[in-house]
Order: sequence, then C-alpha cells, then structure tokens
Amino acid sequence: MWSRRRGHLRPTVCGVETSGLEPRDLGSALRKARREQQLVSKRLLREDAPEEAGEGCVAAILGEAEVQQFLRQAQRGTEEKEREGALVSLRRGLQHPETQQTFIQLEGSMRTLVGLLTSNQALLQLEAARCLHELSHSEQSTIAEACLPATSYLLTYLSGHSSDFIELCLYTLGNLIVESEAVRRQLLPQGIVPALAACIQSPHVAVLEALGYALSQLLQAKEAPEKIIPSILASTLPQHMLQMLQPGPKLNPGVAVEFAWCLHYIICSQVSNPLLIGHGALSTLGLLLLDLAGAVQRTEDAGLELLACPVLRCLSNLLTEAAVETVGGQMQLRDERVVAALFILLQFFFQKQPSLLPEGLWLLNNLTANSPSFCTSLLSLDLIEPLLQLLPVSNVVSVMVLTVLCNVAEKGPAYCQRLWPGPLLPTLLHTLAFSDTEVVGQSLELLHLLFLYQPEAVQVFLQQSGLQALERHQEEAQLQDRVYALRQTALQG
Repeated sequence: MWSRRRGHLRPTVCGVETSGLEPRDLGSALRKARREQQLVSKRLLREDAPEEAGEGCVAAILGEAEVQQFLRQAQRGTEEKEREGALVSLRRGLQHPETQQTFIQLEGSMRTLVGLLTSNQALLQLEAARCLHELSHSEQSTIAEACLPATSYLLTYLSGHSSDFIELCLYTLGNLIVESEAVRRQLLPQGIVPALAACIQSPHVAVLEALGYALSQLLQAKEAPEKIIPSILASTLPQHMLQMLQPGPKLNPGVAVEFAWCLHYIICSQVSNPLLIGHGALSTLGLLLLDLAGAVQRTEDAGLELLACPVLRCLSNLLTEAAVETVGGQMQLRDERVVAALFILLQFFFQKQPSLLPEGLWLLNNLTANSPSFCTSLLSLDLIEPLLQLLPVSNVVSVMVLTVLCNVAEKGPAYCQRLWPGPLLPTLLHTLAFSDTEVVGQSLELLHLLFLYQPEAVQVFLQQSGLQALERHQEEAQLQDRVYALRQTALQG
C-alpha cells in the first residue's frame, strides 16, 4: 500500500534577474537566487580606483563618435597614459546597455579591442580585458556573441602569471558562457575544459572562486550532460573539486560554495555518479555535513546555508545510486553522526531559513528509505518528537516528515513499537484535519503501517475519535479508497 519515495533533486534554471555582484560578496541577491534554484546569475568585477568610484562620478552614455574617438586614442595615442585613459573612459561608458549596443554595431570595434587585449603592454591589456568584462555582463546574447573573437585569448591568458588578470578572465568567460550557446560551442574545441582544469592548481583563493563560478556556468548548459560533463569527468577536476570540499583549516567558504554547486550539477546529470562515489564523494560530503553542523552551533552567520544547500542535494542524489550499496556508501556516512548533524541543521533552518527544511528532509528520506540502521539512529537519538515539531511549517514539509516516519514504520514491528506510545497518534489525528490531500494521504499511509505492526494503536485511534477524522475525507476521490481500507481495518481491530 505504501511505497518508499526516493528521488533526485534536479536543478531548475529559472529566469532570475541578473544583477551586478562583487565576486567576493555573497550578497542577498545571490543568496536568494541560490536558495530558489534560480542559479544563473552573472558576476561583475569592478575595482575602480577611489577617485573613479567617488560620489558624483557617473559614467556617461557614449555615442558612436565618442566610442570611435576613445578606440582611436587607445590604439594610436602617443603616450601610454593617454591610451590607458581612453580605455578607462570606454570601459565606464560600456557600463550602459546603450553604449554596448553602439560598440558592437561599430565596424572594427571588437577587432580593435582584441588587438589591445593582445598587445605587449600590461596596462592596456588589463583595461581591454575590463572592457570585455563589461560587455560580458550584458543580458543580450548578441553582445556575448560579438565577443567571440576574444574567447581564445581569454583562455590563453588563464595560464598567465597575474592572479588578478586570470580572475578577471574567468569571470568574463563565465558570464559569456551562460548567455550564448554559440560561445560555448566555440569554447569547447578551443580547450576550455583543460584550461579550467589547469586553473584549479592555483594557490590564489580569488582565482579558485572565479574558476568555480565559470565552471558552474558551463555545467548548467542544457547540452552539458552530452557534450561537457563527460570531458570534465575524464579530467582531474572531480578529484580536485572534492579536495576543495574537505573540512579543515584550508576550507574556504566562498570556494567551497562554488564547487559544491558544480558537484551538484554533475551529480544531477547522472552521467557517471559511480565514478564520483568511487572517488570518495559520499565520505567527503558526509564529513563536510558534520563540519557544517558544528559551524552552525558556533556562529550566527546566515551565509552557511549557501554551502549547506548544495551539500544536502549532492548527498541526497548520490544516495539514490545503486553504486552506493556496492561501495559501502551507507557505511561511509557513519550513521548516528550524520543523523545528529542533519538534525542540528534542520533546527538551524527551522529558526533561520525555513525554506531550506525540504532540502534536509529529502536527505533524511533517502537515508532512511532502505537503511534500518539510519532508522535505528533516528529512534535511539530520540529525534521523532523534534521531527514532528516541523509539521506546522508548510504542507511540503509535512509530507516529507510523514514520509520519513513511513520509512521507519515500514521496517516492521520492532520499529513501530518504538514509535508507540508517544505523540505520533495525536499528531496524525491533527494532520488528518489538514485540507491538503497529499498531507492527508501520507497520514493515512502511516496509520496503515502503524495498525499493521502495532495493533493496539487501533483501539486508541478509535477512542480518540479517529473514525470521525476519517469520515471527513471519504468523499474525496483521491483518498476514498485508502480511507475505506483504513476504516475497515480499524473496525475489524
């Protein structure tokens, strides 16, 4: 009658409003986008000098003549400072969509900019790259495609010596990748995967965070499972990504967030999850979960959910793989410690970020679905009552809580005996009064298991007006068969 629910949380790429975010600033806009699965958001790296960024210094929209003038000065000026100043003025103007359109429509403009990007003068190169970065932040795919002549050079410069320049190139490539399939189609044969794999050896945190961003944008492409992820799995990137997620003093939260999302996209593709499990992904993520639980007990930092969310999703989805059983994946997670850590996070979400409760409950569902040992941990740690306290949060949370309890009850009489007596039956009588059909349906499933394995629950159910609670739903088409069957069981009991 009851069937266990195990499944995948897949990334849903919605139409998030792109907004300029400093790469090291995990601001509220990115938090919201990450939490709501609206994960395509561009990054804007601006490091203007103080005199440029002062109040009242508003970049002007440039007309065709002004764009031509600045390009001419940058290309042919007699003094390097004059040439650099012209590119700075152009870059400021390119902050406006109107100037961006003017620029790409002007014949020879991109050729000139690429020429400056490939010059042998470092300051001109840097300013030309910053101009390209402003263009890459556009929401128009036509502007991203206008930057195609520059992509091979941006890839080449990833092997350079300046960490600031590499960081800028990575964010620019990441912005271009997400906007246009034509850009991705060109970057793949140009060797973007090997270039990114080389960057992961960088000792610079800012470069690693930018790399994680660019890689995550590439992995979200609709063609990623067929054309991108196999190449990534064949490289050294997966092992290095897992290293970036290992708890310890070297763990950097910003870098870990980016690579956790990268791992999530790879796992959701289901291209080769047994490979990741073989590399120790379950063990690494399980240890990181324990570390996160410890962190939420030590700090009030609300940014922790940015890392917790992809870690929970990765674990949830990996647990649905058949390979988990063959490599002892359940053992890698160290039953009681993982369950205890998960409940610490659930309490944190309950107080600070209720929208993330389904993420934790989905993992708890997948842990308990086929594992008596995890169900035993849930009971031995006295976590049933804390679980029931989550029911009022939302109908979605209620269904998931009830599903986890069904996982426990389904294991048989010994498990139902430990669920009974207690607050479970009064709680079920309460959830039967809900208007949500799925909540009521899952309550009926749990009652059926309880009656099956703990017959004395029937009499208490009848004494507490259980039949009246059932009768409220006997006319509902989706529920009437289950209501009838449960009513007959109660009366026969």
